[in-house]
Amino acid sequence: MRITATAAAAMLGGALVLGLTAVPAAQAAPADSAGCTTDAFGIAGKYGEFVLGDDVHSPDAEGAVAVGGNADFRGGFSVANELTAAEVDALPGRASLVVRGDLLNGGSVTAVMKGNAVVGGEVRDRAVELHSGTFRKDAGLIDFDAEFTKLRAYSSALAGEAVTSGTDVALEGTKLTLKGSDTGRNIFKVTAGQLEQAKDIYLKIPAGATAIVNVSGETYDMAKAGTTGFFLSGGQDYVLDDKLQSASDGKVRARLLWNFPEARTVTKSSKAAWPGSVLAPRAHLELGTGAPVNGSVWVASLHGSGGAETHHFPFTGCLPETGKPPTTTPTPSDTPTTTPPVDATPSASVTPPTESGTPSSGSSEPAVPGTPAPSSSKTPGKGGDLASTGSSGTVPMIIGTAAVLAVGTGLVLAARRRSKRA
Repeated sequence: MRITATAAAAMLGGALVLGLTAVPAAQAAPADSAGCTTDAFGIAGKYGEFVLGDDVHSPDAEGAVAVGGNADFRGGFSVANELTAAEVDALPGRASLVVRGDLLNGGSVTAVMKGNAVVGGEVRDRAVELHSGTFRKDAGLIDFDAEFTKLRAYSSALAGEAVTSGTDVALEGTKLTLKGSDTGRNIFKVTAGQLEQAKDIYLKIPAGATAIVNVSGETYDMAKAGTTGFFLSGGQDYVLDDKLQSASDGKVRARLLWNFPEARTVTKSSKAAWPGSVLAPRAHLELGTGAPVNGSVWVASLHGSGGAETHHFPFTGCLPETGKPPTTTPTPSDTPTTTPPVDATPSASVTPPTESGTPSSGSSEPAVPGTPAPSSSKTPGKGGDLASTGSSGTVPMIIGTAAVLAVGTGLVLAARRRSKRA
């Protein structure tokens, strides 16, 4: 078949069009162009209390509870009353109560309202009361060490995210106000010292937006200022958050995350309900004796009693993608050891774990964890670069385009030579 120079040039032009239009297609952003995940916490995100070490708590957790150490529920404890059937089905082994170590009941009842109970160690003094599930012994249902390695890396990565343009943090006397206008995600940075001066804390973002409050510092004590209230707004009037009332029908607190990447102790004031979820994977959380957390908590150890409950308001915000998981070999400080069983005659409570996550018997009041270990080297990326670019297909397409150009050019030259001979 004879190919004229004009036809060859047309073919070359078509190849150029195909090649140049193929490259942008390879660079197109993934379906989730904002780098948004609602499942950043994996297994931990399915639990209202996810604790690496010991959990000393009464009388109630409305969501599911997973404890990597020993659970001291001798004041009486109820679990999972507010879970839906779908939420129960999504739990590992449908277990709304998981205790890797021993479960201490004393003479009180530990009632699992929905779902199953799984305990790795001994159940002391009184059997678990099951309302709709089953009981079994299994210390390996959840790999707490692996999950907390991921939580610590992700917490550090979140802390490296840049503050969102347009956000504002203002401390006026004892009033702290955080405002953001982004309809997708608003990232704030505050110090523990700023929070500790705030008697009233105000947060205003568009309804449906996510708010991440990155808090620096190794110790945060809300009781220092005697914080009495968190006031939230989704664009309308501020509402004092409580279980039965919240801004924009709870849309603000459901997407509110307090991130404490460096903290070793976090203390909640007993005078204020704390809206949103708390990520403090290296810290002991002291809930006090009154007022709840209206969200989930992911912490190294926990103590609370009286009205210091965890209410079932799961986190549903849009968080940055984590990218590739860290491949660095975990350090001893980030790889806690397995919790040993407690003695046959337990003390009034158990102390929070050290950085290794290993609980020990102690006095009735939780001890402050010791000197922090070096920061994990597994934080993905630098400067909060969590999301992947999705451009890996661009180079092959460019190479392919170059090949097409070369073939087209050859056709043109060959056609011209044949034309001259003719």
